[in-house]
Amino acid sequence: LYLILVVVRGMLQAARADFYNPISQFVARLTNPPLQALHRIIPIRSRVDPAVLVLALAVQAIAIVTTLLLAGFALPGPVTILVWSLIGVAGLVVNTYLVALIVMIVVSWVAPGTRHPAVLLTYQITEPVMAPVRSMLPAAGGLDFSPILVFIAINVIQIALRHMAAAAGLPLQLVIGI
Repeated sequence: LYLILVVVRGMLQAARADFYNPISQFVARLTNPPLQALHRIIPIRSRVDPAVLVLALAVQAIAIVTTLLLAGFALPGPVTILVWSLIGVAGLVVNTYLVALIVMIVVSWVAPGTRHPAVLLTYQITEPVMAPVRSMLPAAGGLDFSPILVFIAINVIQIALRHMAAAAGLPLQLVIGI
């Protein structure tokens, strides 16, 4: 669960979502202690906070090592664990974005125009990817077909991640994101 919070924090920062949203505040409070320590070493220089990436990789690596040890397997080398962690975090980011996109689609059907803090954050997370896709498609009488193209892109990325995981020898049960 903590890994999901760290990934959501990174997505919120990358999308420059509203920091004063109560959900953003909750995520920030839970992820701040280790990130403050990492920020002393790794400064923030762009939209993507490298300290969040390092923390996500560390949490994923700890989860993989713990799972391997509990299952009684020998530990692979540190490079293998790092590669497995990269694949896992990338898969989790893609799956989190997919869930956010599905939430936005359902909310647009059920309660369009809602101002709930969770819906506003979900919109802010999905909009940086949806806006360029939406601008490429012609107007279709009030229907938005951009989610279909994004779903196809997500599916292609998920397939690529599964192939990378198989090539790296990653047991798929070890990683949250795939």
